[in-house]
Amino acid sequence: MSDLPRKAVTRTAKLAALPLGIAGRATWGLGKRIGGKSAELVGRELQQRTADQLFKVLGELKGGAMKFGQALSVFESALPEEIAGPYRAALTKLQDAAPPMPTRTVHAVLAERLGEDWRELFAEFADKPSAAASIGQVHRAVWHDGREVAVKVQYPGAGEALLSDLTQLGRFARLLGPLVPGMDVKPLIAELRDRVAEELDYDLEAQAQRVHAEEFLDDPDVLVPAVVHQCDQVLVTEWIDGVPLSEVITDGTPEQRDRAGQLLARFLFSGPARTGLLHADPHPGNFRLLPDGDGWRLGVLDFGTVDRLPGGLPEVIGDSLRMTIDGEADAVYGLLCEEGFVKAEIDLDPQAVVDYLLPIIEPAQAEEFTFTRGWMRDQAARIGDPRSPAYQLAKRLNLPPSYLLIHRVTLSTIGVLCQLGATVRLREELESWVPGFLPEEEYVEYEEDVEDVEEYVYEEVGDAAGPDLVKPSSGTETARPVTEA
Repeated sequence: MSDLPRKAVTRTAKLAALPLGIAGRATWGLGKRIGGKSAELVGRELQQRTADQLFKVLGELKGGAMKFGQALSVFESALPEEIAGPYRAALTKLQDAAPPMPTRTVHAVLAERLGEDWRELFAEFADKPSAAASIGQVHRAVWHDGREVAVKVQYPGAGEALLSDLTQLGRFARLLGPLVPGMDVKPLIAELRDRVAEELDYDLEAQAQRVHAEEFLDDPDVLVPAVVHQCDQVLVTEWIDGVPLSEVITDGTPEQRDRAGQLLARFLFSGPARTGLLHADPHPGNFRLLPDGDGWRLGVLDFGTVDRLPGGLPEVIGDSLRMTIDGEADAVYGLLCEEGFVKAEIDLDPQAVVDYLLPIIEPAQAEEFTFTRGWMRDQAARIGDPRSPAYQLAKRLNLPPSYLLIHRVTLSTIGVLCQLGATVRLREELESWVPGFLPEEEYVEYEEDVEDVEEYVYEEVGDAAGPDLVKPSSGTETARPVTEA
């Protein structure tokens, strides 16, 4: 497929082929077993064929279909290994690769958006894309001032394709169950659809990336490339090299895996506190591990989807985590009721709620925690088994809309950490960046005449330019104890 298919009937037919193909292969598998092949052998072959079709269709269509595939890729660690294995390679391809646009189409977009003399803006421009994703592809180039840059060009018709795909996928979400057994994909599709407009707006993306690039300038742990130029359908940013996180997952050393995991957790939790924004597309294709002297930094790409959190992560997250760890069942339950996680007409046992939450937040309890696919599978099995008390309780909980994106980003990040098999000091990041996680008595009130402040870090939440003070919603100025890196 050389261009982005835009006709709704064509895209619908291709997407419909996914569940129909699964049904056809199931019939084929039954025939093979009747013919004498073992069920195990037929099953493996069936899964591999399904995985191949998944990549072919979702990657070919790009748009919302590929976006859906990218989102699924971070959850494969929750699947049983005999199911996840055949899908892993196909889903990983969707993180940073897709059939490219024809060169003539790329040139046409650049001429329309940058002007007929667009080549004068570049000292060099590579026609072959270095990466292709759901709504655009990236070309490596050299800006006229000598800087190496990444030029993101949006596919013509991407908006229409994105909406059409996600609408169609939503219609037969139940039929997609065999693609990701044990996972309810309908809420995921609905949330992706709600973010379409922002994803397509390169002006919003450039604004979010500028805020992050300025805040993380000279940061020893995280690098965000600066925005060089932006216009409708074209975004030019500084180029960064490095090892894609997908390669660290497959071939990285234990040191690289642990460092990548620690920095990913640090970026997830520090970003909202430092910028008022949450990077909301944490699949491995959007991160690079960059050599930095004797260590590594995390390069972060693609700010097309962000959650705006002017005060950082909601304090209720830190409060509920802390109280759950401390076993304060009644207090946790009261807080969840206040925030709408438990609807007014629902009556639950507070201790049962804490018992449900504790295994999920196990990584926050230890000084360091090793994330594994096995741990992720255990959690998915516990919550996804209709016979389990956890499943029955989860069905009665509610996820308020304001927490939907935070929830998805957190789960996706945990999925990536499990793919990495990283050992991470997660509690350290929570103590440093999540309001409410530390008890109030561990904070100190700031007085203007405090002279000895070397042991404290002050930040201004929600203002990317200000490094001075933490200003909680109560108006009390506080300082956070520094946590050793």
